[in-house]
Amino acid sequence: MTLVKKIKDKKVNFEFNKEFIKVVTDKISLNDAEFITNSFNDMHPADAADIIEHLNESNRESLIKLNNFKVDPEVFVELNESIQSELIAYLSSESIVNILKNLESDDAIKILENVDEKDKNTILGSLPPKDRFALLESLSYPEDSAARIMQREFTAIPSNWSVGQTIDYLRENKDLPDEFLEIFIVDENFKPIGTVPSSKVLRTPRETKMMSIMSESQLLIPVDMDKEEVGNLFENYNLSSAAVIDKNDKLVGMIAYDDVLTVLKEEAEEDALRLAGVGDEEITDGVITKTKRRFNWLLLNLFTAFLATYCISLFGATIEQMVVLAFLMPIVASMGGNAGMQTLAVTVRSLATQDLTKNNFTNNIIKEFNIGILNGIIFAIISSVIVYFWFNDIQLALIISISMVLTMIVAGLFGILIPVTLKKMNIDPAISSSVFVTTITDVIGFVSFLGVGAYFL
Repeated sequence: MTLVKKIKDKKVNFEFNKEFIKVVTDKISLNDAEFITNSFNDMHPADAADIIEHLNESNRESLIKLNNFKVDPEVFVELNESIQSELIAYLSSESIVNILKNLESDDAIKILENVDEKDKNTILGSLPPKDRFALLESLSYPEDSAARIMQREFTAIPSNWSVGQTIDYLRENKDLPDEFLEIFIVDENFKPIGTVPSSKVLRTPRETKMMSIMSESQLLIPVDMDKEEVGNLFENYNLSSAAVIDKNDKLVGMIAYDDVLTVLKEEAEEDALRLAGVGDEEITDGVITKTKRRFNWLLLNLFTAFLATYCISLFGATIEQMVVLAFLMPIVASMGGNAGMQTLAVTVRSLATQDLTKNNFTNNIIKEFNIGILNGIIFAIISSVIVYFWFNDIQLALIISISMVLTMIVAGLFGILIPVTLKKMNIDPAISSSVFVTTITDVIGFVSFLGVGAYFL
């Protein structure tokens, strides 16, 4: 594939004013493709992509269908996934093929993933055989695998070459990546045996053998490794790039730090959104789409709310004896819910980064138990003092302090136990944990508060 040269000399704008976006909108209505093309060429691709994303759907469609306007491949790859999918529907197969041919393989595969299956074969059939084979092979691997984020453009040389041979090869070969930090050293079977930083090549005499200056300690990424695990490896070992190998240990691609940075960012965003029950929602999604994505989660929360209400109804007689209990119930449940969500957020993150393991699991359980006791005691004292001076009732102050300690302990324990259990069941803990933790802490909060109240009354 022809690699798109990275643009570094274009102005980067961190903010767009409404006036300029209005100008672009007016130029679209006037069919002034030349102005828009020249404006986009003068700015960083990410900024041009931001402008397109700020247009409404109708204007985006009109822009793509303008005569003499062609989407720059670099701009297209900077668009968020939902906008890419939207624009692909307006583009001809020829335009999509042109975009794919001018991108690195890892960017091309991301775009091809958003193409409808019925059009995918047509587009692949129009690509050069070498590019078509590379993309088909990448598509044969799972969506979350290393093969989907690796680029097949890399620099590899035989182990018996000298520095001089390597430099001449780098200068003369037109098919190499525009930018690379490391050169992979391979044996006669094309298996990676080491790496050499490109800067080291420039500082070493020409007659020196590459094998003598290579670093043998390298991490090799299997093509089917989960991309989140790849991200953890890069983070843990501070890698700038890594070789990707197939089942025969042959070098088939490389993963660069910028691709991993995108993965880590996406995973962090995904976990945050899933904890809130909004899935893969994009800011550019429509009202109906967003409503559908949030409906199931809210429906589940409705049923769990009824469960908590049912638990309260079991103590109807107790509440009738002391109506003030109804006023104070939300305090205990709210504190437990917040404490549980704090533990949950830390646990989900620890599971994602693989910091929480079998070796330290028990210690973390004990730690959360102790945190629950300590927080419980602290907030039991604070809340009981407030309740006592508010209602002048020592018995009521004692009830809320005991239930506060119990609720905080349970919140901490379930905040770590629920995501770990879901993980063992091969269920993403970020998807389902929050609703379970919230329900349990609410139920325990209500039951403990009203149960202790019933005991004293």
